[in-house]
Amino acid sequence: MLSEIGITVRFFEPAHDISDLTSDDIVRANATMLEATRSILERRSATDLYTIHSMYLQFYLGDESTIPIGQTVANAMATQIICSAEFTILTKVQVECTDADLLTQGGQFMSFFDACPYAFGGLTRLCLGYIKLGESEFLKVFSICNGLEHLHLYRCDMTGSSLLEIEHPQIYKLEIIGCGFEKVHLKWLPKLTVLSFVYWTSRHDPFSLGCVPLLQNVCITNVGLSLQNMVKLSQLLGKASSISELHLNFKCERIWVKPESVKQFSMPFHKLRSVNLFNISEECDLNWTMFILEGAPNLEELCIMVQDHFCEMLWGVYRQLHGFSEEKKDKGVVEWETSSGFKHTSLAVLRIVGFQAQDKFVRYIKSVMEAAVNLKEIYLHEKPGCRRCKRRVRKTSTYPMTWKRKRSIRREIRKGMCSPVSIHFRKEMLSGNQ
Repeated sequence: MLSEIGITVRFFEPAHDISDLTSDDIVRANATMLEATRSILERRSATDLYTIHSMYLQFYLGDESTIPIGQTVANAMATQIICSAEFTILTKVQVECTDADLLTQGGQFMSFFDACPYAFGGLTRLCLGYIKLGESEFLKVFSICNGLEHLHLYRCDMTGSSLLEIEHPQIYKLEIIGCGFEKVHLKWLPKLTVLSFVYWTSRHDPFSLGCVPLLQNVCITNVGLSLQNMVKLSQLLGKASSISELHLNFKCERIWVKPESVKQFSMPFHKLRSVNLFNISEECDLNWTMFILEGAPNLEELCIMVQDHFCEMLWGVYRQLHGFSEEKKDKGVVEWETSSGFKHTSLAVLRIVGFQAQDKFVRYIKSVMEAAVNLKEIYLHEKPGCRRCKRRVRKTSTYPMTWKRKRSIRREIRKGMCSPVSIHFRKEMLSGNQ
């Protein structure tokens, strides 16, 4: 009678870090996973009228238990009503994974895939990581998995061609994280509404858009390396005319977005309602973000997080070794100037996470207040910090802590301004891993 079934191989692993797991540990965990899957699915009668609304299976690739797991699921799909089915497929090698490991694990995945096409054909969500496939193999996966609605690729790569083309009639959520593709072309995804693209190594734009008429929510994260070109959002997202939410994460490094004129930026972003700019380095100016305000006339909320996440950043010679930019400030960004007389009538909320009692922040807030004539609320949050670095954050923070200091900051911000906007201080520490 169960309507939701979730079986996770991690529950059957020894209680220690994944990097310490042995091959025997994984074989035993997968064998127990197979036993649990059979025990639950094979005892359900074909005459039962109970629908499985969601089924989630997580297991390891590459041992003798993998194919029987897929076959058990295929049999259940043939005899039961399953509304949503998900595979999260883990690999034995994840830490220090070499190109040879990726190829080996890619071959193991295709052997599993070819042995269980009916199971993959019934999936609605697929999570893959640490594999390398050929272009034709990716196309085969997209073709067989014709019911797929959510695809998550993590640290995957492709042999031969450097361009991955994706065509799929059902996918509405696509996540590509830390993959080695030179470029991804979203050729035809008529139901895609959510796109997340995290990290790329190529010098040029990481992806291009074809037919994506319903795309609404876009999240892009990258560490701006010194050899990478700056991204023009109008070119990257210009073919998506329905975007309403945009999230950009700079990981406390170089700003990799190139500010653009109103004429270039406004056409693809006229429906934009919410923008979040995460992890802007404390070395960077904020005035460049005004180009988004100028180019998105219907924007209602703008959120900016400013921080240097010390425990995740590279320092000294390690920056050069990994191709990090020496300067987090980019000349083209620093010299951006807001258009004279610019007014914005839709922005209602400005939120700054990582506010500091510094001229840079006060000047920026006043610039937004001057332009956004209908601004109602400003929220100023304390600098975020994770558990490992929050002591250092608090030592260097100039966030106003006392009522008297907050009143002084409010007066400084409102000086010379006619806007009746409410200014709120929020002391709670937010996660630094956003």
